[in-house]
Amino acid sequence: MRTAEAALDFVREHGLVLASAKGPAPRLTEAILGAPIKGSWWAHPQSRRIYRVLEEVSSSEEVLVCRLVEGKITLVHRRLWPALVRLAERFARERLAKVRDEHTPSGRHETRVVAFPRWVPPDVAAEARAMSEQDALAAFGAWLPPGAR
Repeated sequence: MRTAEAALDFVREHGLVLASAKGPAPRLTEAILGAPIKGSWWAHPQSRRIYRVLEEVSSSEEVLVCRLVEGKITLVHRRLWPALVRLAERFARERLAKVRDEHTPSGRHETRVVAFPRWVPPDVAAEARAMSEQDALAAFGAWLPPGAR
């Protein structure tokens, strides 16, 4: 995957992916490279490209960055947001918070958190209210964490 748009298509297609951690969902870092990564992706020769693509995808208005899957950085495409909101009571609130790493003027990284449901757009909240629990469960499919089933 050479571009951020291709990486965003990957998130769109899967609905939910892990940024880089190993877990039950596809890993975006490996999709970007098109190959498994041994060790930390930060040490990979293409780490700058991986970082740039991850940043672009994470900044998309179509993507929620949270810690939904096993507390790991998870990217959830907007098409799953209504189902996520509908099933919110099944998750720990901190797993639903929107997280974003930002660079301070001094060069440090700081994590900004927007608590759930403050990040939820009104149209997504309305769609979630209209969605049945069964439809929400079906939308998540295999990506629903075991404790939330």
